[in-house]
This record gives sequence, C-alpha cells and structure tokens, in this order.
Amino acid sequence: MKWYDIIFIIVALVVIVLSLLQGGKSEGASGAITGGGLNVFVKTKERGSEKVISALTFGCAIVFLFLALLIMILSQKADSSSSTETTEAVLNLMRLF
Repeated sequence: MKWYDIIFIIVALVVIVLSLLQGGKSEGASGAITGGGLNVFVKTKERGSEKVISALTFGCAIVFLFLALLIMILSQKADSSSSTETTEAVLNLMRLF
C-alpha cells in the first residue's frame, strides 16, 4: 500500500463522515403521504454550521475525485513499466536459449 492509497482512504472516510453530518433537507416519505411538503419551492438558505459542512463536503469530494484520477494514472504508469520490464526479461531469457 502506497502513501497515496492511505491519503485516499482518509479522504474517503472524511467525505462519508461529513455526508452523515449534513441534515436532511426533506421530510421524506411521511411528508409525501401527509402532504407536508407543500413548501417545495420556498427558497431556503443554508446558514452557519450547515453551510460550513456543506462546503467542506464539496471540497473533500473534489479532492477525492482528483486523488482517484491521480491514483489511476500512477497505477497505469506502474503497470506499463512493470510489463515492459517483464517483456524485456522474457526476451533476455529467450536469447539465452
């Protein structure tokens, strides 16, 4: 396990925790049945800690995305270099025979 794998796991856990900390924005199925969701188009703004948690979640999600892409690119480079080394080793063995 490389250093970037550990960072990736930590960022993933932070995104999960921040997502769980966010409050629900709807009443759920009970509001749909009882008609409690009549204020659907009312503009509500996030304030205080809700806004901070929402911004942190968004920022960590962006970092998570870029880390996923970076790890994919690094692992492809490692695979291609190791496959090249393997091919060279096989060719060298064939030359011996």
